[in-house]
Amino acid sequence: MNKEYRLHIDIPLGIDEEKAVNTVQHLMQWCFNDDRHQVDKMKMHGISCVNYRLGNDEDRQKSNYLTKNENGHVNNKKSRIIL
Repeated sequence: MNKEYRLHIDIPLGIDEEKAVNTVQHLMQWCFNDDRHQVDKMKMHGISCVNYRLGNDEDRQKSNYLTKNENGHVNNKKSRIIL
């Protein structure tokens, strides 16, 4: 079986959930914007999508705090940017 390598980046964002969500949204927009030159370079290196989530140190279920339902419950489905 072939193994696939993945980049995992851990960026501490503090204890304020609302601020952390806002920071993630800005960071992902900045890193993976619609700059065609940047996107084309990423595709040349075989990157076609980026999966990400916002979690916290106490959450053992790897919940994604970027996706909440109307009751405030989170799920563990990652957010995705397709390039």
